[in-house]
Amino acid sequence: MNFKLQNITIIGLGLLGGSMALALKKITKAKIYGIDNNKIHIEKGLVLGIIDAEITFSELKKMDLVVLAVPVDIIPDLSIKVLNTISSNTLVFDVGSTKHSICKAIEKHPKRGNFVAVHPIAGTEFSGPEAAFDSLFEKKKNIVCDREKTNEKMLENALEIFEKIGMQTDYMESASHDKHIAYVSHLSHISSFMLGKTVMDLEQNEQNIFNMAGSGFESTVRLAKSSPSTWTPIFMENKSSILVALEEYIRNLHDFKTLLEEDNNKAVFRTMKEINRIRKFSVH
Repeated sequence: MNFKLQNITIIGLGLLGGSMALALKKITKAKIYGIDNNKIHIEKGLVLGIIDAEITFSELKKMDLVVLAVPVDIIPDLSIKVLNTISSNTLVFDVGSTKHSICKAIEKHPKRGNFVAVHPIAGTEFSGPEAAFDSLFEKKKNIVCDREKTNEKMLENALEIFEKIGMQTDYMESASHDKHIAYVSHLSHISSFMLGKTVMDLEQNEQNIFNMAGSGFESTVRLAKSSPSTWTPIFMENKSSILVALEEYIRNLHDFKTLLEEDNNKAVFRTMKEINRIRKFSVH
């Protein structure tokens, strides 16, 4: 790598933070430190080889790179704290799935140029350090927001890291990102959670659910296994865009229910046929 990484700190050792640490271990010989309020995460991170040592905030000025991988409602204040502490040569990026509130919080910070607002579109339904693996980000889409606010050299260094760990980077404005991610990601998770809730409310015998469940049900409710501690802050942070998406989703569900009530076979078929256009888009 052209960007020399010797000391890296990961703040937040869950699935994303742990996987980023392991991915960075593959492409660098850097020493990787961890910060996490959950001491069990630190202990597991050390045992699993995700980090080499624990570190304190006061030592961040020695870092070449700091990665913020905590719940999205914590990132804005944490970003300010980190930028207040780092040296002028330290690169900082986050991996949160909402971006506008973070970018707004740091927009006037003297070290705003050190920060890259990043959303790697990667994850699983599992959480914690034990869920981390080094190939999570390979061949995944990566969104960098408000790139014009980042120092050119810092952005270049970040892009080199993203390329080396296998991500494909695109660029968006942060508010636009949050609006669109509400439709294609956040709404999917809400749908999964609520489908699971609906079936469990209607079917009191939980064993019957899984005895009869086919691959369609399993794939649809997979996201309902996701961590509530991760997703509650995401839903609240992106509430305005999610509410717009939910209104449209609920309207479509209501319209489909009406077609069934009216025994409108042709309209049911036509509705699904129109949605089949989604086959034209490659979803990975």
